[in-house]
Amino acid sequence: MEKLPKLTIPVIVGIILLIIVVAKSSVTIGSGHAGVLYQTFGNGVVTDEPPLGEGFHIIAPWNKVFVYEIRQQELSEKMQVLSSNGLEIKLDASAWYQPVPKDVAKLHQEKGEDYLQRVIQPAIRSAARSVVGRYTPEQLYSTKRDAIQEEIFEETKKILDKQYVQLNEILVRDVTLPPTIKDAIERKLRQEQESLEYEFRLEKATKEAQKVRIEAQGKADANAILSASLTDKILQDKGIDATLELAKSPNAKVVVVGSGDSGLPLILGNN
Repeated sequence: MEKLPKLTIPVIVGIILLIIVVAKSSVTIGSGHAGVLYQTFGNGVVTDEPPLGEGFHIIAPWNKVFVYEIRQQELSEKMQVLSSNGLEIKLDASAWYQPVPKDVAKLHQEKGEDYLQRVIQPAIRSAARSVVGRYTPEQLYSTKRDAIQEEIFEETKKILDKQYVQLNEILVRDVTLPPTIKDAIERKLRQEQESLEYEFRLEKATKEAQKVRIEAQGKADANAILSASLTDKILQDKGIDATLELAKSPNAKVVVVGSGDSGLPLILGNN
């Protein structure tokens, strides 16, 4: 009975030490994350093996695991850049990005956990300055919003191509111009719209007048052709035909056919 407490104490101490070792040796990787293993007494960051995936893992208690989120993430950037004529433009943009899962160990080794500030932000800012500098404020305000968004995306993607980061999209939410420039552009756009409306009305009126002239000319040409075809003989024949039809009427009494010296008198009457 006296020996029991002496045996119990080492067992309890052993259990506590085991719990500590297990706690230090285990790591749980959450959903959408990957673990980078660092071997303290080895070669440091393990880059020749896939990163630790989601779930529970046992490692040596003297090693470390750095956890990275590999899902798509969003970075919002508000930048001040210069247009082609040197005016300051405020650009509000978002980037959708994520680490390349298979290269997350190299990303940790070469860029570190703050890769967002070291790699992605400088790349976006550099691309935005380069792209916006090609356009005038008027182009940025009106017709080139989609174009600059696509160009910033392509240039940023090119920069990040070998940085172990995948760029999915660049979204330009807002382009803010100096108030005086914005007002001048809006006035110019209104004037252009009014000019286009005036030209449309003028063109429509011109086409309608042309249509009326063509219809009038057609009628005049038709009358000229008809007048040229109506000879005295044709008129006389038409008159005879009309007189004969009239003579068939029960109300007809006496009809004289002929005019002047050119025709013979013809007297028709009903019985």
